[in-house]
Order: sequence, then C-alpha cells, then structure tokens
Amino acid sequence: MNSLAVLPHTPGVYLMRSSTGEIIYVGKAKDLAKRVPQYFSKSRAAGDRKITALVALIRKIDYIPCASERDALVLERDLIGRLQPFFNSMWKDGKSYPYIKISFGEEFPRIGIARRKADDGGSYFGPYPKTSYVRKLLGWLWKSGFLPLRPCKWNFSRKNPLPQKTINACIYFHTKQCPAPCAGRITPAAYRRLARRGEDFLSGKAYRLREDFEKKMKAASSAMDYEEAARYRDLMYAISHMEERVKVSLFRDEELAGAMESSRAARRLGEVLGLARPPEHIEAFDTSSLFGREPVGSMVCFVHGKKHHPHYRRFKIRSVLPEGGSDDFLMIKEIVSRRLLALKREGGPLPDLFLIDGGKGQLAMAAQAEAETGVRIPLVSLAKREEELFVPGRSESIRLPKSDPALRLLMLIRDETHRFGISYHRQLRGRRLLG
Repeated sequence: MNSLAVLPHTPGVYLMRSSTGEIIYVGKAKDLAKRVPQYFSKSRAAGDRKITALVALIRKIDYIPCASERDALVLERDLIGRLQPFFNSMWKDGKSYPYIKISFGEEFPRIGIARRKADDGGSYFGPYPKTSYVRKLLGWLWKSGFLPLRPCKWNFSRKNPLPQKTINACIYFHTKQCPAPCAGRITPAAYRRLARRGEDFLSGKAYRLREDFEKKMKAASSAMDYEEAARYRDLMYAISHMEERVKVSLFRDEELAGAMESSRAARRLGEVLGLARPPEHIEAFDTSSLFGREPVGSMVCFVHGKKHHPHYRRFKIRSVLPEGGSDDFLMIKEIVSRRLLALKREGGPLPDLFLIDGGKGQLAMAAQAEAETGVRIPLVSLAKREEELFVPGRSESIRLPKSDPALRLLMLIRDETHRFGISYHRQLRGRRLLG
C-alpha cells in the first residue's frame, strides 16, 4: 500500500476493494491522507479482529473527495445502504440521517426531527448528521421566543378544535410559553407567519442570530462564565452546521464512477509530476489575441475534476505588445503574475497546480512570474501539437498515451481554458466593432 502517500488532505469517502474488485468496506474521513493509513497501523490492527481481517483482503482503495466532512458523512451512508459492503455491518439497517421538519401540512405547524422526507406538505431541511447540536438550537429558538411553535403532540384545526379540558391541562398554555393557537391566543395567519419565520431561518437567513451569539459568547467568556460561553459556542456551531449545503446526497452509479475516475486521474497526475500529493485544485492559463488586437488572458479552475466557476478569471492584457503582433510569453507572465499576487493578498490556501497552455517558453515565463512574486506553486505546461508535458528543471518532455487519465484530465482543463478565453476575446472584439 505504498500509494497511500498520495491520498489528499481533504474530507472524503474511501472504498476498499478485494482482489476481485468487490467493494468490501466504505468509510469516511475528515482527512483522507491521515485516516486511511491508520488501517495499516500494527498497533490498531492488533487490537481489532475485524480490522485485521479487512486489511488482509484489501488490494485496492478508491476515494472520492468531498467539499466538507458533512458531505462525506452523507455520501458514506448512501453508499453503504446501496452497496451493502461485507464489513459495514453497523449501518446495514438502512437508517438515514435526520431532517428538521416544519409540518406545513397542518393548519398549525409544528417543528421537529424527522428520520425521512415524506410527501406530506411539510418543509424539510437537512440532513444533519450531528443532530445533538441542532436539537440544542431548536430548544433555544423555542425558549427564547424566536420560534415558539407549539410543542404539543395534538392534531387539531379550526374545524376540529381541541377539547377545552385538554387545553386547560396544558402547562405550556398556562405558562404562556406557547402562542396557543388551540385557544385562539394567536390568529391562524399570525401563527402561519411565525412558522414561515422558521422556514426562512432554516433556509440560511441566520447570520444576524449568529452574530448575536458570538457577542454573547465573548461577553460570557470575559465574565469567566465559561459554561454560558460554551452554550453560545454550541449554538453558533449548530447554525454553521445547518447553513452548510449538502452537495452530495445520492450518487448514481455513473456519478460514482466519474468521481472515482477523477480521483484516479489526480492521483496518476501527482505520480507523473512527482508531486507530494494529488493535485485536486488545478488552475489553468491561456492567452488569446488577433494580430495584437484585444489581447486577453483567461484562467479556469477545476476542483476534484470538476469546473469551479467562482474561481474563473479574465484578464485584459496591460503589457505593451509589439505593433501589429503579440507576445504569448509576455502575456502568460503577466496573467500568472496577477493571479499569484491576488492569491498572496487573499492569504488563503494555494492551488495544488498551475497548468500553462504552451511549451517550454510559456513555462519559463510562468516560473519567472513565481520567482518575482515570491509565491511558489507546482507548474506544468501542455503543448498542443504533440500533447507533451513540460515541467521546470527537466529538459525532456513527458509523453503520455492519449488514454492516460492524467493526460486526459489536463487536456480537459486546457480545452476549457481555451474555450473560456476565446469567448472573452470575441466579446471584446464585438464591443469594439459595435462601438
């Protein structure tokens, strides 16, 4: 299992296969690179017969990077339920992560936890793997008066009201903790608006409440009331957990195959280029002009083998170019420099790889841009004619067969960069002609 070193430091799901290719175990990890090698630790295997038996059968490990730990949790549960791997006996009962439900199918809705979504007119939010935090937040929303939907179990409406005896026996009615739509203390329209407030909150409009919790947490901490500070910390965590969008909920077979193919391509590319880990975040650069007119640069971004449009960038070339001509080398240097400087200002995590459209010359200018900006990112260039790869410090090109997953990945990204740049160039030319 020497290839374990190339696993990425990202959340994800791993699929362990036997010699026949059968998936025998599915697991999830907050950090794939740290979690998977633990199975092959002698100290761990020695104390767990199940792990010892599993490890003896593993011949191949696939992985699927995920955007967050929560995505990995949900995908793991889905795959275990569908694939039923032999060693995943713990979750073979098919249980699912719970949702928050507002029962809009009733005239006077309630809010609570539901194990499954149903076509009953209610609004469902989630799923939420870490339910304990969500329950705490729902409790606070009710006690604070922000979302005091009725906590009772009774089914009633204006046509079928509750008996007065049942209302009189309700402690929430007497303490006025509940708006008591059963007793007419609130109008049906006003109660419905209260339920819609909960729907808005659960749909992600919770930033103001989170800011309030943060202030109260800091105040409690300053007053050395650490128990209260911890309570607000948990409420803030619950809001963040609820605001996450689950991007992975149900993988079709072809999507699963595509995700694993992307992972294998990144792993293969890391091996070809001698990188410390698979390049899951790749940014690619290209230039375009027509006889020096409207020179532009383009940059696209792929994360886990898929387009990441928020990171796409377009550049109007500022450099002085030869009269009636262009300078691809100078243009590449400019746009790579501008991107590196932007990354330096932002201070976030850097991409795993820069892909340059071109040969040795374009690659050399990108390397020069790195030297001048002081930001180092692994570089590779892809020359169109023979689809050769060039890397800094290596005089000979790397030639891969067209079927190689690493080359297919780079060609896919390069072609998208070219398409994006040409569309921008045509757009500017069209504006100039109309103007």
